[in-house]
Amino acid sequence: MKTIEEIKAAIEAAVPGAGVEVVPNASPSGQHSLRLEPSHAFEVAKFLRDDAELALDFLSNATGVDWPDKEVTEKVKVKRLVTKTVDGVEQSAEETVEESRKRVEPGCLEVVYHLFSMAKKHGPVVLRMKTVNRTDNVELPSLTPVWRSAELQEREIFDLFGIVFTGHPDLRRLLMWDAFKDHPMRRDYVDPDDYEYEPTAHEQVLARAAAHTAGEQIAGASAGAIPGGGQEGIGGK
Repeated sequence: MKTIEEIKAAIEAAVPGAGVEVVPNASPSGQHSLRLEPSHAFEVAKFLRDDAELALDFLSNATGVDWPDKEVTEKVKVKRLVTKTVDGVEQSAEETVEESRKRVEPGCLEVVYHLFSMAKKHGPVVLRMKTVNRTDNVELPSLTPVWRSAELQEREIFDLFGIVFTGHPDLRRLLMWDAFKDHPMRRDYVDPDDYEYEPTAHEQVLARAAAHTAGEQIAGASAGAIPGGGQEGIGGK
């Protein structure tokens, strides 16, 4: 099979402006991947499937990744006007100093596909796509029309990570119910404390469920109390 760089070159020759980037993997496996520009991903996917030499006709696995916002500290050199006293005379001079500055690197959501060729008996070729952010711009093109095996896996990613796959034939929740809020595989997801199922032997689960029940009882008692008259005020006595 071609190297990852050769596959990248073949894609760029077949799909002008594809914007493919090699993502190196420093692990012993050296399983490098290709990050696709979402606007050209569908065309690239069709090329990888239909190319006579690559013939990547089977998508074995698709998964999601959540990359939260990250605070990055950088060393930057800045010029400052420094005043010094030399022999009793104040003198101003420009000096270059190094400062530490912090910035927030916006997070994103990512989808990763593993492709194989059943016809050529080679693979995997790993594809990646990432969203603009984790909030209001989380759309990526669906690859289900190219590889049908992506259908349920993209639904699972949509359900658990919140990536919206445009062009998917049946995009709806797969594991969680329709009214469920949030996405359980996000790194900032917080478990609810109102467990409705039968309590188990997990002490933390029982403690949180008991605390939630106690909170509801206190809230209910407060709502039922009428200032100044108690329950008697209901009957007008």
